[in-house]
Amino acid sequence: MSRLLVDGDQPMRAEGERPFVMEGWIDTAPFEEFIGLRIAEARDGRALLTLPFTVKLAQGGGLMHGGALTSLADTAVAMAIKSLLPPGTQFATTELSMKFLAPVREGMVTARAEVHGPQGRTFFGEAVLTDDQGREVARFQSVFRVARGQGFDA
Repeated sequence: MSRLLVDGDQPMRAEGERPFVMEGWIDTAPFEEFIGLRIAEARDGRALLTLPFTVKLAQGGGLMHGGALTSLADTAVAMAIKSLLPPGTQFATTELSMKFLAPVREGMVTARAEVHGPQGRTFFGEAVLTDDQGREVARFQSVFRVARGQGFDA
């Protein structure tokens, strides 16, 4: 769980120290905490995360916003990758694709993620999102790259 060192509404600055501290390598950052995301497990290139559908995550029609679902899936893959990398390794999503299969109207959404790789500096990730009834609501695929100079092939 991250801890803010300043007012969370202040603009983020590129220079200087981060205005927040995370308790561990596999942990939620300020945005992830803001939307209510929780990490249940992350190890061996797999992760399980949850996100409750709260009012603040609704779109105008009363369904869970697709951006919230995408954030859950993307973060689940990132945590699966973190389970394979040394703490402090810098990496980022470079491509993603989300296929929405069913609307979420209430309850908890669970993301089960798995990664493959690395191939050089590249990891490939997949996540399946399910609702409280175990129904698939979305499928996610992504590509992540580790930043140069961190011990991975170019």
